[in-house]
Amino acid sequence: MAKRLKAMGVSGYKNGFRLTLLPERLEQPLRRKQPTVYFVNSMSDLFHEEIPDSFILQVLAVIQLAPQHTFQILTKRAGRMAEFFLKNHLPRNVWLGVTVENRAHGVPRLDALRQLPAAVRFFSAEPLLEDLGEIDLTGMDWVIVGGESGPSARPMKAEWVLNIKRLCYEREVAFFFKQWGTWSVDGMKLGKKRNGRMLDGRIWDAAPRPYIPA
Repeated sequence: MAKRLKAMGVSGYKNGFRLTLLPERLEQPLRRKQPTVYFVNSMSDLFHEEIPDSFILQVLAVIQLAPQHTFQILTKRAGRMAEFFLKNHLPRNVWLGVTVENRAHGVPRLDALRQLPAAVRFFSAEPLLEDLGEIDLTGMDWVIVGGESGPSARPMKAEWVLNIKRLCYEREVAFFFKQWGTWSVDGMKLGKKRNGRMLDGRIWDAAPRPYIPA
């Protein structure tokens, strides 16, 4: 995607997939008065090793100046995120999440997330690469599940998704099924006219309510 945007000459992608800081974009949320939800660094990771703490603090300063918006931060660097927010203020309008793609690398990130007093804690099992088993949802408010996309995508089995849905129902955690990805529930590649969001005969799109300042 980054290479495609670079080829199209889209502003901000002149370096392709290489990490690029764009401080000139920081004030964009301040210019929007209508409350909305921002997915921070949707094409990157705010806690990437090469992003300095000083830049993350700039991002948080903007978030605090825009209490009408909700900011979702998703990371694979759960350890750094926990270390950072144990030392720095966590604004009320921030939702913190971690990627949980499998048991070995993803599930341990939840322990780091549980340390933080976020208004909403969530995890994204997208792409979900295996059955997570009886995963502990303590402290979680929202779970997002989705399959892998792209030419080399690995199929996601329905029983893996249904297991997470069951656990969310039992623990009263909001469950959002985003997509099957490249492969459908029946193991076939999805065509343009196939619905890639159906699970158990319906669409599951529960989510916590955005923060509204008093």
